[in-house]
Amino acid sequence: MLVRVISLFVFLSVVSSYAEVIHLKNGRTIWADKVREKGAQIEYDVGDDTYAIPKSLIERIEAGGVPPEIASSSGGAESSHDLPAFAPADQIVVDVDLPAKIVHDGHVDVDALSELERNANPEIVVAGYFLAGKYEFDKGNMSQARRYFDNALRFQPNSPTVLNYMAAALVRLGTAKEALSYAERSTRLAPNSADAYAVLGFVQFSCDRNNDAIRSWKRSLELRPDAAVQEYITRAQREAKAEADFTERASNHFTLRFEGQQTSDSLRRSLLMTLEAEYDDLVRVLGVAPHDSISVVLYTDKAFFDVTQAPSWSGALNDGRLRIPINGVDTVTPDLARVLKHELAHSFVNQISHGRCPQWLHEGIAQAIEPKSLSNRGQRLAQLFRAEQEIPFNTLEGSFMNFSSPEAVLAYDESLAAVQYISDTYGLSELRRILERIGEGSSTESALRSTIHSDYRQLQNEVGRFLNGKYGS
Repeated sequence: MLVRVISLFVFLSVVSSYAEVIHLKNGRTIWADKVREKGAQIEYDVGDDTYAIPKSLIERIEAGGVPPEIASSSGGAESSHDLPAFAPADQIVVDVDLPAKIVHDGHVDVDALSELERNANPEIVVAGYFLAGKYEFDKGNMSQARRYFDNALRFQPNSPTVLNYMAAALVRLGTAKEALSYAERSTRLAPNSADAYAVLGFVQFSCDRNNDAIRSWKRSLELRPDAAVQEYITRAQREAKAEADFTERASNHFTLRFEGQQTSDSLRRSLLMTLEAEYDDLVRVLGVAPHDSISVVLYTDKAFFDVTQAPSWSGALNDGRLRIPINGVDTVTPDLARVLKHELAHSFVNQISHGRCPQWLHEGIAQAIEPKSLSNRGQRLAQLFRAEQEIPFNTLEGSFMNFSSPEAVLAYDESLAAVQYISDTYGLSELRRILERIGEGSSTESALRSTIHSDYRQLQNEVGRFLNGKYGS
């Protein structure tokens, strides 16, 4: 058997390919593998999926661009502490033919893994399970990735590479506290690895241990300069400064952090009671519960925007923590209760989808759960769909945070309309099935096809007809 020892950073690095760039009139861009004209629409391919967009929404198309790396969204807002890119800290023995044996035809070959366990030495078995786990990790299928990494650790429990990936997968599964021991062990085994400390900081930040995260990230920078890690430190330091004098109160499922002078004791009790009631309601509706305690942070308006850097139109935010501005509030009003339920819903959606839910579906479900209706904006939205002036759903998969206020209103309305259409036509259970498919690693469009049998183009048309029938004049 021909065997070689290779650096997995080289072996597993992603090579960017040239792409075509679709520039929309609203300032957004779409990076596509291939673009073609078809009647009044432009069709384009991203991976195995094909999308379509009306020509009327396009400003220009350019060829030869290099697509940027896409970070996953955590729901409610773009994730501010998503996993930093990291290179494996150790070397793993890999048979030159092993990658093609383990992953082919778009799937992990479980029979090949079983054969490795029977016939190969432990180092090769570790490499096989790691390759399988990394493949599922990159697809976003964290549950399966966790199982493969766990098997790799059975054979080589002291691999910093596998420990780092295991920790990252556990955080994305919503079990950051469980991830902590893996990340800490990785830094003990690889004390000079910048990546091990970057991952540890990521886990600590997800566990609401900001000061520990800052120390870990600073150690990572001492070992190797990295602009992304510096950005994480800047964000965590802003947060630590704003919350330096905060105190905590806990309930069954929440940890509430607040500045004592800004909120009364009765308001804090009322907030926790409201959150617990809404938590129980969401468990009944969605049939799932987040694994870890949920952090809720109360801010003045100024502190909220200083910490989150959110746009002026944002009323609250969920980036793993529920961040709520409460200036001048002395009781839980119906409006505040709806905001709390909306932001809490994002945590539940993340749990079902393993953090892979597209933003339009995230926001549509959260609004529907508040509950919120299109009311007097429904007629205007129906008119925009008839005139093909809506924002295509496939361009609403990423964060809304860079939208202007009018664009944000339209994006939220379209998201709610799509979720109302799916719920009214197919039932709430189909929304849950779509989230589960996405959590298993399917693209959004594949998840739609396997549940409501619609691709994005069909969904766009069906939502337009739904709006016309409900609000059209």
